[in-house]
Amino acid sequence: MNSMERVITSMSHKEPDRVPVFHLFSHYGAKELGISIKEYFSDPGYVVEAQLRMRKKYSNDCLYTFFYAPIEIEAYGGEVVFVEDGPPNSGEPFIKNIDQIVKINPPVIKDSKPLQRVLEATSTLKKSVGDEIPIIGVVMSPFSLPVMQIGFEKYLELMYFRKDEFNQLMSINEAFCVSWANAQLEAGATAICYFDPLASPTMIERPTYLETGHKIAQKTLNQIKGPTATHLASGIGLPIVDDIVATGSAVLGFSGKDDVKAIKERAAGKICLLGNLNGIEMASWDKEKTRIEVKDLIKKAGKGGGFILSDNHGDIPWQVSEDVLLEIAETVKESGHYPIKAEE
Repeated sequence: MNSMERVITSMSHKEPDRVPVFHLFSHYGAKELGISIKEYFSDPGYVVEAQLRMRKKYSNDCLYTFFYAPIEIEAYGGEVVFVEDGPPNSGEPFIKNIDQIVKINPPVIKDSKPLQRVLEATSTLKKSVGDEIPIIGVVMSPFSLPVMQIGFEKYLELMYFRKDEFNQLMSINEAFCVSWANAQLEAGATAICYFDPLASPTMIERPTYLETGHKIAQKTLNQIKGPTATHLASGIGLPIVDDIVATGSAVLGFSGKDDVKAIKERAAGKICLLGNLNGIEMASWDKEKTRIEVKDLIKKAGKGGGFILSDNHGDIPWQVSEDVLLEIAETVKESGHYPIKAEE
């Protein structure tokens, strides 16, 4: 099977030739090319080169056109802070007070140079690989984006006490999210990863999510013209598996803190799981620890398909060694072929 066939089979809750692997590389590509992170993201050609190199090196089953989370803030005119050995962060929130929301308009995709770089990388990768490997685009959910737009404390005030302004910001963000997702699909992305960490009970209590972010996700995802995966960016997913299924997402990125057996049972036949190696812990793993963790995860989550092995946050940390990533690939080749043995 090629990567596309492998992934589609697993997402259909059937067993492919082996467990698919999604190494979600964003800023790690700069490490691969030996250049600074800021320089790396300045040229879509660098992203294309690194994605293709890392696919081959680490037997990766996807290409990932995610640049950095605050690229959407940049499109709104906000600040991005680059660091030497980690993902770029958003600077000071560009919404200084809640009353500003009435004056905000969603970014126009064609007028945003940062977003155009993502689309160029996406279309170039599509020309290179065709339909042999999934190309995964990314959007921030309308519900989670305000943490960077206005700051978490003010956002909680907005959510709980300023309903009119909350609804207005959600409407703005929804329009942008849909247009940005569909632009990536049109450029050649196979599917869209919908990052929604605030959906997790790690961040927001479930009843509040059901009244807010869940309804927003249902409405937003229904307008995206391709398959979607919801990622909770390390947040736990077990309590909301059925809620995410109800949004229409085909894949759920789950946490290293989730009980793998329990979430596999709950998700079986409903939604494909993506996860759940702890990227932070991976930075200190040796080869033996890597083999143990990967084998255990495959044994618990791999049977019957419906599983893609990945990290639990959606971005491989800079500090994870090449040896660990290579060992993951080798362990999957040794232990991830179907039918999966009950004991290794």
